[in-house]
Amino acid sequence: MRTICVVTATRAEYGLLRPVVQKIAASGTLALQLVVTGAHLCPRLGETVREIEQDGLPIAARLPIFTADAAEPVAHTIARTIAVFDGYFAAHRPDAVLLLGDRFEIFAVACAAAARHIPIAHISGGDVTLGAADEYYRHCISKMAAVHFPSCADSAARLVRMGEAPGTVFCVGGLGDENIRTLPKMSREELCNSTGFALMQPFALVTYHPETAPDAGSPAEQVEALCNAMDAVPGVFWLITGSNADAGGQVCTAMMQAFAAAHPDRAGFVQSLGLKRYLSAMQYAALVAGNSSSGVVETPTFKVPTVNIGKRQAGRTICANVLCCPADEPAIEAALRKALSPEFAPVAASAVSPYDGGDTSAKICTVLARYDFTRPKIFYDGPVPNFDPQRSVLV
Repeated sequence: MRTICVVTATRAEYGLLRPVVQKIAASGTLALQLVVTGAHLCPRLGETVREIEQDGLPIAARLPIFTADAAEPVAHTIARTIAVFDGYFAAHRPDAVLLLGDRFEIFAVACAAAARHIPIAHISGGDVTLGAADEYYRHCISKMAAVHFPSCADSAARLVRMGEAPGTVFCVGGLGDENIRTLPKMSREELCNSTGFALMQPFALVTYHPETAPDAGSPAEQVEALCNAMDAVPGVFWLITGSNADAGGQVCTAMMQAFAAAHPDRAGFVQSLGLKRYLSAMQYAALVAGNSSSGVVETPTFKVPTVNIGKRQAGRTICANVLCCPADEPAIEAALRKALSPEFAPVAASAVSPYDGGDTSAKICTVLARYDFTRPKIFYDGPVPNFDPQRSVLV
């Protein structure tokens, strides 16, 4: 059997990887080597490994990479992660490593795998997010990867333009879209009972992460602007989730917690909702707001009005249900009001997601089982073919 090492470092990434991990675990041709790291093992970031444990999936290794110092430079964490995973791969060499996305932790894992000539399969390459350092981490991972699973036709074509051979690029669709279509959701009453908040009323799902581009502004100022805008918009309950491990994330989380504590009748804070609660909340929300990738990638499937704040997701495909605005108080307030207006409802309802690839996770597993990982990686400098996101092969 071919051993596939799947590495997960965050709650959001695990939520996307979950159906792939489950299918690999149940496969007769693939052996799962699940490695948990990053925020999953960090108490200050929610210690979300519990969600993986609740799913009953076998964890091959737990590799901590964060220290208690939330202000540790990212470069130090990257160096430690490379060293930790180099040691792991030396002792437990898989046939391939499956990585998703663009986090600096995942970039470091890719460096460790590439240094030991372990083939990398990369999910969600070819995307663009100009407002985050993730932009170059993602493209670096793509250049180290042997095989690619982009989430839409635009991203697939972009990978080929970057020099990735068409035969290595499988346009399989988005795992987030698959989750939305297939994962059983909670009833609204169950969601209320699970969170402890009165969510039978109109509510907004809010997640805000620091911007990490070189010209990013102050996370504290941006969150203050968002909190002031939320305070000014009546008629909605603000369900807020915690920020990520990027520099400034702890500040964002603390300010959001303080806002919820100061407005107990109008806001509630949960560090991590987990996949099922998060998608259930998105399904019933009157509004999604913040700058998480789920706000622009997953909300079109639900057709829920969305406000995307600031530059973090700049460059991504923006669907009809998403309003983009600068990270300042007047602009955020105006966008929130517009998104909640009756006039915007039919606009949001017209959204069409470009990420529906059908059974995305099964397509990924099929390629992992059949792909010849011994073929040499070349720089492709030829024409860009047309990609059909409904199929896992080139048209």
